[in-house]
Amino acid sequence: METHLFLAFFCVWICFSFPLDFCIAGDSIRIDQSISNGETLVSSGQSFELGFFSPGSSKNKYLGIWYKRTPRTVVWVANRNNPITGTYGVLTIAHTGGLVLLNQTKSVIWSSDLSRVPENAVAQLLQTGNLVLTGDSNESSKSYIWQSFDHPSDTMLPGMKLGWSLKTGLQRNLTSWRSNDDPSPGDFSYRMDISVLPYLIVDAVSSIKHRSGPWTGHEFNGVHVLDNLIYKAVFVDNKDDVFVLYESNSNEVITRVTLSHSGFLQHLTLKKGSSEWGNCTQSPVTIVKSMGIVALVASAELAS
Repeated sequence: METHLFLAFFCVWICFSFPLDFCIAGDSIRIDQSISNGETLVSSGQSFELGFFSPGSSKNKYLGIWYKRTPRTVVWVANRNNPITGTYGVLTIAHTGGLVLLNQTKSVIWSSDLSRVPENAVAQLLQTGNLVLTGDSNESSKSYIWQSFDHPSDTMLPGMKLGWSLKTGLQRNLTSWRSNDDPSPGDFSYRMDISVLPYLIVDAVSSIKHRSGPWTGHEFNGVHVLDNLIYKAVFVDNKDDVFVLYESNSNEVITRVTLSHSGFLQHLTLKKGSSEWGNCTQSPVTIVKSMGIVALVASAELAS
């Protein structure tokens, strides 16, 4: 009993005797708090984790978000174009209210683009895998000053929009990694073309390799559809936005859409209790369509 009381007193003493940076836990940080190598934020439901990682055999460090559960799969990278080459990296909220990533020389190598300066800024990793910056603890999307879902890497998660904000000109699209060891933007992108009618396009080095048909009311036309009751497509086309997103209809399956560095657009699922991702496709050379978005574009199809 005395030992437990001593440990409890010691933990409280530590948190009040040292800077806040050393006591941060949970899913959020505030101004002047930070996370560095070995420290992470974890979403409230333990689904996603944010921290520093080195992909594959690379020694470079990146700030990223990955699934908390095994297998670890990175779904978002902040500093894709500017890796940390040393051993030190820190993410913090500057006094201006924006997220900044610093290297060992305290130089800013990545920062969030802000439309306005928030008061009492809070950065929070949501259960959806979205890193958001707000002016308070309110999770309403209307209060998001910045969010990682507006700046995807190679992965689309449930609730993430693929398309355009016509009011701001923001385009949300996927861009493949350069390789398994290098998350910098690669040769392939997955985006929405709205020049005439909304189309989903996979292109490589500015040349279109696959274009879907237009939206029919419940899907994009022109490709084979896999009947999948796990997912639901949502397509929005109005004066402010043109985008597609998907929602999960099952709590037993985790899903993601990833554009690989070789040009495969894969719709992957992971059942609870499983350690391997499954592919929602019929064959590796078929353009497969689930809930309104292309699930896989194989190399043979890209070459056609």
